[in-house]
Order: sequence, then C-alpha cells, then structure tokens
Amino acid sequence: MKIKPLVLVGMLAMACVTGVVQANETLKIGVEALYPPFESKAPDGTLIGFDIELGDAVCAKMKVKCEWVETSFDGLIPALNARKFDFINSAMDITVARQKVINFTQPVYVVPSQLLVKKGSGLQPTVESLKDLSIGVLQGSSQETFVRKHWGKQGVKIVSYASQDQIYQDLANGRIQGAVQNSPSALDGFLNRPEGAGYELVEPILHDAEIFGEGIAFGLRKKDTDLKQRLDAAIQELKNDGTIGKLSEKYFNANWVAK
Repeated sequence: MKIKPLVLVGMLAMACVTGVVQANETLKIGVEALYPPFESKAPDGTLIGFDIELGDAVCAKMKVKCEWVETSFDGLIPALNARKFDFINSAMDITVARQKVINFTQPVYVVPSQLLVKKGSGLQPTVESLKDLSIGVLQGSSQETFVRKHWGKQGVKIVSYASQDQIYQDLANGRIQGAVQNSPSALDGFLNRPEGAGYELVEPILHDAEIFGEGIAFGLRKKDTDLKQRLDAAIQELKNDGTIGKLSEKYFNANWVAK
C-alpha cells in the first residue's frame, strides 16, 4: 500500500506527539504509608516497601511519571472517587463491597490474614475462644469486615484503629488481646521487633472468599477503563518477567504472586 508523503509526515508527527504526551504524563497513586512491609516510611521520610517498589516498577513499564499521595486507609476510596489521585496501590483486597464503588486491576498478589496474640495465651481465631475479648483491626480493612461479620455479633469486641502501629501499641500494652492483619504486616511491623518477642500468629489462616476476594490489586475509578487496560498490561509484563516474584521473595520470603 502506497502512502502519500504528506500523509506519512502527518502520521509520524502524530506518533511523536503521542509518545511525548505519554512520557510527560504524571499519574498520582493513593497510599496509606503505615503498613510495613507493604508501605511505610524510612527515617528520612522516603516511602519504602513492597507496594512502593511495585508501583514504581509499573510506572516505569508504562513510561509515565508517578507521584504518591498519602491518606488514611479508610479514606482511600473516597479520595479516589473525588479525583485526588488516579489509582490506589495500598495492599487493598478485591472485595464484593469495594467492587460496587470502584474497579480493580487483575489480582497482583495474595497474602494470608491471621490472628496475632500473646504466646501461651491459648487463644484461637474462633468465637468461643475470643468471646468478651477485644480484637484490634485496621479501620476500613478487609480484616475489619471479616471480624465484624464472623465474630462481632457473637460477643467479640472489635476495636478499629486508624493505623496498624496503634494496634500493635495497644496489643503490647494489654489494651486489646489480639489483632487481625495480613501475616507479613504482623511479622515486619511487630513480631520481628523487640516489643513483639512475646507474641505469635496462630493457625488457621482466616478464609472468606467474599471478603478477601481474589487477592490484592490496584483500585481505580469505574470509568477509567483505558487506565485499567494499561495497568493490567504493565502488571502482566512484570509477572511474566519475574519482577513481581522477586519483590515477593524480597519482602515476604515467599512467592505470593497471583496467578
């Protein structure tokens, strides 16, 4: 097929402009930086963690600039829909309730949730074991939804917190008798520190397909279908080339990449 010179020049110009726009595009990412090893801050204030490295890798793959916007976990979805940022990357599970108000990318990784208690307490993740005791959870998290559904109406006292650090402080001080969170968060944020020496995660791992869903993913506005396609493509490439698997091994000592 022959293409006239002027038409060809026009096509090349459009391609160049498109490339420049993409290179200069800046996407804002919503995060709550209080949940190590997923996202937290170094002493100098730099954002660090699995999700931070993952987000930076996705942006590099998409050839866009990215800025991180911090907010509380329970404020992430309202802020997203208020257009404070373009997507969420903050260890957020895909759940039925959340899918009613936002969209998600393909699942990126899957991590277990467990009950954290004092060693020797004999406590188990059952209503019978925890009745009349206080259990801490992060406000707005899937873990909060789980404990309220399965334990809260049967005599277990559920205490919601604005940050995971507050939960660990109250657990260490005896204000609550247990906490439910992602297992890596408990290990990195508490158990591997001096104050967590007398505590442990107990089996079994908590299960509820409706609440914990297919895994953890990026959240975005329902109308942003083009952005979803681009994020999905970048995530898939990073799965295929082993980048996400290496990050999982680095932070969790396990390969929890979603299939």
